[in-house]
Amino acid sequence: MSPLLVVENLRVAYPARAGGIIEAVRGVGFTLGRERLGIVGESGSGKSQTGRAIMGLTAPQARVTADRLAFAGIDLARASPRQRRALRGGRIAMILQDPKYSLDPVMTIGRQIVETLRTHQPVSRAAARRRALDMLAAVQIDDPERVFGLYPHEVSGGMGQRAMIAMMLVAGPELLIADEPTSALDVTVQLEVLNILDRLVRERGMGLIFISHDLRLVSSFCDRVLVMYAGRVVEEIASGDLTHARHPYTRGLLECLPRIGDDRHPLPVLDRRPEWAA
Repeated sequence: MSPLLVVENLRVAYPARAGGIIEAVRGVGFTLGRERLGIVGESGSGKSQTGRAIMGLTAPQARVTADRLAFAGIDLARASPRQRRALRGGRIAMILQDPKYSLDPVMTIGRQIVETLRTHQPVSRAAARRRALDMLAAVQIDDPERVFGLYPHEVSGGMGQRAMIAMMLVAGPELLIADEPTSALDVTVQLEVLNILDRLVRERGMGLIFISHDLRLVSSFCDRVLVMYAGRVVEEIASGDLTHARHPYTRGLLECLPRIGDDRHPLPVLDRRPEWAA
């Protein structure tokens, strides 16, 4: 079976204020099937920029290039803006980190979810409303009818994040890019949302790119893991083998994780080496 997504030598660069360019993503390459791929690394390592480049959501001043960037046989690198818009929210969706900046502040939550569904599928307004309410219930919102009519500023951060997840999943995407999708949720709801994502991958054959800082979460939820540093992939490893990683940067990230009952003094810190960024 051919992969759902192919990324070869992806690069994202921005002009610097003092002249020259800043390379946020440098030569990233991977393939994705109907599976869960985790991308981990520190802030600024290029994780989110990789996801945004795949979605076509990088800032206008960015320069995005790739030897190949293909989704289900569609050449994303050469797709027109109209083709990209048709894919976004329908066949490809992205859950962003902060609902305050992702949800429209002047539209109710329900209207936004209905709009997303009706943009990509020919359903009636009544059917779209039912689907939206079902999706809000699926992400563990207790009173979907009430939340459906609320504006984003009227809900908590955690509830806003769940509403954002519902909006991205309502059209049944084939590829979902989840950028820290559970960071604003408590542990119980986090597990419930992960169960929803897991079920979608298994039942619908969806591909998932899960971007996170949480190595333990990624190792337990994903099938494979990409470790990024300074815009590059420094290691690709099966999630079950993450504790046996070979690259010193991955080992350093693992060593920095807290361990119950382990009294470590001094606390370990990352030893960043110049050659990793070369």
